[in-house]
Amino acid sequence: MCQNPNQSSSRSGELYAMDVATLSAAYRKRELSPVEVVCSALVRAEEISHLNAFTFLDFDRAMRAAEASERRWCKGEPRSPIDGVPTTVKDILHVEGWSVRYGSRVTDPAPFEKDAPAVERLRQAGAVFIGQTTTPEYGWKAVTDSPAFGVTRSPWNPKLTPGGSSGGAAVAAACGAGVLHVGTDGGGSVRIPASFTGIVGHKPSYGRVAFAPPSSFGTVAHIGPMARRVADATVMLQIMSGRDLRDWTQPPMPFPDLDVFEYGWKGKRIGYWRTPCVGDVDVEVLNAVDGVISDLRREGAHVEELRLPDQDDLLEIYTRHWCVGAANRLSTIDSGRISELDPGFVAAAQVGQKYSGAQRMNAEAGRSRFGSAMDALLCEYDLIVSPTVPILPFEAGRNAPDGDKRSWVEWSSFSFPINLSQQPACSLPCGFSHQGLPIGLQIIGARGDDRSVLSAAQSYEAMYRDRFVQPGGRWSVEH
Repeated sequence: MCQNPNQSSSRSGELYAMDVATLSAAYRKRELSPVEVVCSALVRAEEISHLNAFTFLDFDRAMRAAEASERRWCKGEPRSPIDGVPTTVKDILHVEGWSVRYGSRVTDPAPFEKDAPAVERLRQAGAVFIGQTTTPEYGWKAVTDSPAFGVTRSPWNPKLTPGGSSGGAAVAAACGAGVLHVGTDGGGSVRIPASFTGIVGHKPSYGRVAFAPPSSFGTVAHIGPMARRVADATVMLQIMSGRDLRDWTQPPMPFPDLDVFEYGWKGKRIGYWRTPCVGDVDVEVLNAVDGVISDLRREGAHVEELRLPDQDDLLEIYTRHWCVGAANRLSTIDSGRISELDPGFVAAAQVGQKYSGAQRMNAEAGRSRFGSAMDALLCEYDLIVSPTVPILPFEAGRNAPDGDKRSWVEWSSFSFPINLSQQPACSLPCGFSHQGLPIGLQIIGARGDDRSVLSAAQSYEAMYRDRFVQPGGRWSVEH
């Protein structure tokens, strides 16, 4: 078991707040050891156990990997800039030697023998996997609680949800329990918890990161990086990117590299998506994003308010995709164990079971029309900016705010359309409500152009550095 690293280094009290560039520079100069840093991350993870961000911590394997990384740095032979960097993986993706449960009591607890492609690439680059983060059952909703592992809570206020479905990863990132965090996003599951916890969450262009075994929810599901800094998310995505023959849905040609450039706002054509597909936007969320839009105009950007193509039809198109995906997953589960599942997941699957083949294919056709129209729209505009989530964080353990009868899809309708159209989208911290709760801003780009989105995100970070709060800064991690 790790000892508190404060006993061994004058800098180790700051370790959990360091980014990839700082750590790799310190490793290179022999000012820090991966062993010390990984130990610090594990200690931090234990300190926030009351927030329920992890399904388990892999102390022994993590320390062995850290020791191997230290030997590589000592020889001057690191595998990459993330060699020795503490990393977490959501309880959705396969990790060699880990039991992946999908947040469910009905899954096989036997450990997997092979990494998922994204995990494999990170491991080859020297990332140190410290533990597995929580998800709702099969990642089916936009908050994080499950029958198997209970309720995950926000570090800003433990009474509130961190969002989901990558909520455990978001909490770990926000609190400094690791530097890099692998999430999945089938309708906002990277971006929603990034918004609710004040971190960076990027949903890549579909196919940039191989998804294998394939998601039960099909090609709306993406794998993306979550981190505290844009540069960390960028280097992580670059490493995870690439073709893998286990994912037939990937294009057979490579995506452009993510060599981030200095993004100037002057003269850029920015579409402002201000009205969600369903419902209204909380006034504090709107005020925060409106403030950024005013600043971008002062920087010389040409900003026009817009609605998405076919916006009124998107809820039904997405619901058919998502619920049929849930039905697909339910079909693999022993009928005698259905009572052990989250009732909300079962209800969504039962809706999916009722759709006819014609209705399902009609949704595919609607998605195709929307995707083509979005591709055309992103030729007209350089980027689209919107709130990430139209509401503020609400009570943990609920699927929607108290008294709100909408589904998670309806209260998060700035995110799911971009899963249908498969564009890259990055959520960034955009200030705080009067109660001190994080608000997120979303930057959306053309398919394949993650480079421009992340370059704009880095420019945004430079403009609003005070919004990117360091771990241990303004939030509470008290019991």
